[in-house]
Amino acid sequence: MSGTVVLHVAKASGISGSEAHLLLLLPQLRERGWDVRFLLLHEDEPGAWELAARLDGAGVPVQRVRLSRAADPLAFGRVLRVVRRQRPAILHTHLVHADFHGLLAGRLARVPVLASTKHGFNPFRASRAFAAADRVVGRLVDLHIAISGGLARYLADTEGFAEQSFEVVHYGIVPGPEPSPPPDAPRVAVVGRLIPIKGHHVLLEAAAAAVRELPGLEVEIAGAGPLDTELRERATALGLDGKVRFLGHTPAAEVIERAAVVAVPSLGEGFGMVALEAMERGRAVVASDVGGLPEIVADGTTGVLVPAGDAAALAAALVDLAGNAERVRAFGEGGRARALDAFPQDRCTGRTEELYEAALRRKGLSPRS
Repeated sequence: MSGTVVLHVAKASGISGSEAHLLLLLPQLRERGWDVRFLLLHEDEPGAWELAARLDGAGVPVQRVRLSRAADPLAFGRVLRVVRRQRPAILHTHLVHADFHGLLAGRLARVPVLASTKHGFNPFRASRAFAAADRVVGRLVDLHIAISGGLARYLADTEGFAEQSFEVVHYGIVPGPEPSPPPDAPRVAVVGRLIPIKGHHVLLEAAAAAVRELPGLEVEIAGAGPLDTELRERATALGLDGKVRFLGHTPAAEVIERAAVVAVPSLGEGFGMVALEAMERGRAVVASDVGGLPEIVADGTTGVLVPAGDAAALAAALVDLAGNAERVRAFGEGGRARALDAFPQDRCTGRTEELYEAALRRKGLSPRS
């Protein structure tokens, strides 16, 4: 197959959606013959070392450059030296720090193909200064990828990118063993960082309304983040002690397996990997109709979509679904089938490979050289 060098660049502080995607994508690209390597930008976070170790263990060579701050001229010089030594045919960046350091270094090092994947909704994208800078850096890119059509529309509306300039490549998933049946108990799981955009405040308001109609409802919240104390205090103020449990850092699979329903109340979501993971595990999903989530959750077949930020609609959906064990099982079965059929990791990897080959041909290069 191809011996083409592809250097992926990303800043990581932990393992969430984009990092989980790289852990699946990069080893598969190497298995298909691409000489894939990884440049990790970091600030000495334990999560960054975990990502590096797991990529190393999967056979992906990793180099590391430490950032002392967001705009770090010394780190940029080190990135440029790495790129010049590696001499990739394709340099593929992920997330903001990598775009600004990696794409500029790639252009200076005369890398033939520069690719960038946009992964998520971010509050800072609403800044006119950031949007202008991001568009300028974006002009360096030969291959723009968005992880959902919803994200491409968001970037067009928020930053002024051309929506049609993005190729959409959904995240993929590797199927696990046949999942256990969902419990009959009305137990809801929420998995994600405790940050505003994940919509936990909306979830708590919805839970407070839902338990009045469904007293047996239980909610488990897995994740950590800056809103931890605030959310715990809000749950207590809403009378949810004993109904809502905060689990902190907990493996998502464990929480999902215990649940009948997985709620994704995000106010913005580039893709919605938790929804896909829940479907693969045969769990019904209640999710916001924002970003990439409507591309994953088939409303009325694998779960229920509600307007983002609408606590009343979320409460009604939780009561209707969590209180109906037969419907929960039907949606779980539909979700498992859809996850395996529409979102296999092989499809994500194959589509990425096709885009690489087409980009190289546009530059007059052979993908197999």
